[in-house]
Amino acid sequence: MYNVVSNIVEVLIVFFQGYCLQSFYHSFMKTRREGWLGSRYGIFVIWVVMRLLMGYFWTMDYNQIKLQGKQFLTIAVLLVATYGLYEARRGMKAFLAITFLAVNEICLLISFMILEFGGVLFSLWSWCLEKRYVTSINVFMTLTQATAAGLMILTLVAFSLLLYNSLKSITNRYREKEYAIHRTELFFILTPGMTALLLCLLLRMLMVTVEDKIPMTLYDRYPVLLVLVPVILVLSLFSIICSVQLFQRMIRLNREKSNRIILEKQLQNMQEHIGEVERLYSGIRSVRHDMKNQLAVAMQLAGREKDSEGEELRTYLAGLNQALEDMEIPIRTGNTVVDTILNMKYHEGVSEMPDLRMETEELVVSDKLKIRNYDIGIILCNALDNAIEACRKLKGKDREAEVFIRLFSFRRGNMFFLEIENSFDGVLIRKRESEFPMTDKNDSEAHGIGLYNIKNSAEKYHGAVDWNVRGRVFVLTVMLRNERE
Repeated sequence: MYNVVSNIVEVLIVFFQGYCLQSFYHSFMKTRREGWLGSRYGIFVIWVVMRLLMGYFWTMDYNQIKLQGKQFLTIAVLLVATYGLYEARRGMKAFLAITFLAVNEICLLISFMILEFGGVLFSLWSWCLEKRYVTSINVFMTLTQATAAGLMILTLVAFSLLLYNSLKSITNRYREKEYAIHRTELFFILTPGMTALLLCLLLRMLMVTVEDKIPMTLYDRYPVLLVLVPVILVLSLFSIICSVQLFQRMIRLNREKSNRIILEKQLQNMQEHIGEVERLYSGIRSVRHDMKNQLAVAMQLAGREKDSEGEELRTYLAGLNQALEDMEIPIRTGNTVVDTILNMKYHEGVSEMPDLRMETEELVVSDKLKIRNYDIGIILCNALDNAIEACRKLKGKDREAEVFIRLFSFRRGNMFFLEIENSFDGVLIRKRESEFPMTDKNDSEAHGIGLYNIKNSAEKYHGAVDWNVRGRVFVLTVMLRNERE
């Protein structure tokens, strides 16, 4: 009975390993080819066939060379299959293959410790036989085989739970799956897995020795290892999981640092620009006011002239008056900073897309708002840059397409809502685990952070950012609490 159960358990372990492997890979990578081999189940088939063939043709016999050869062949086949079947960066492929092998080996060694601790039961049955509590040798053999079979089933259950939850924990913690791993970063996250894999190989080599043709385990010679080895293995598993979590924190901190630098530069440029534009607009308003008064007087004087020279003078003065009218700021919301940004972005968009419409009739930003002007400026600058880029992309695909940007604002209690709608081509790039749509520019690390900057500014006021799509209209909503930062 034990041999049958043992063989079934070994086959089930191989199949479960293959299932966990293909699920783990599918969470990070896409397959390269079509067909059954190129599907997400291709790696499952390769793993199962490889392990079953090795188990059938390549028996260990406690031969260290065979043991090492089997382990290194497993690593080589998995790496080749990973690089051949999946589309991903090389660093990601190496990390996933090594991590799976390391976690798999750790879980196997930990779960098979159950058999070592289960030896107490065999000693118990032997003691019962000696004390004549068990009088029949057949009953003793039945108890022994049933215990061995039960321990194998328990080992299978323990291994399955440990492997599945370990890989799931790594997958959940590794959120930046599209991040391009640099060489030093790859070394950092590969080191725990490589160390654990080599440690498991060393334990396998030292675990069983043969003395006088009698196999003995390392635990028989050094019983203290029954405690030390599981502790070391658990710590190795935690080191792999913690290194992934630490690596993800490093990515987020670096991104926040880069965003903060960009944000500070945007703020500095915007403050300088706003100061210059405010002075310019203030001067223009003053000159325009004086000139309009002077022109009004000149028009009255020119009206008294009856000759052709008077008509020409009136035409000239009318044109000059119209030029002054054109100098008026077209967009007014009640906030000087917001007016400056809207007019600046409007002229920027119209210079490339003359038919661009920017509707701001329902946008009211009072100067009495407690939210600091430059925070609203950061939100508007990034939102309008994204909107103009979306309209520009739409125009590139369809020159006759209607392009527009609509801005709304309203208050609900102590909350201030800002909503920006813009036309776009209807195509969004959404990556797994990504909160916002991704940029389609080649330099994705330098671009595509506008929405994250908006989110950072909103969170300073205990706010949030939401987005949705209505047909071919992208809608961005920013919620801010109306209070000082």
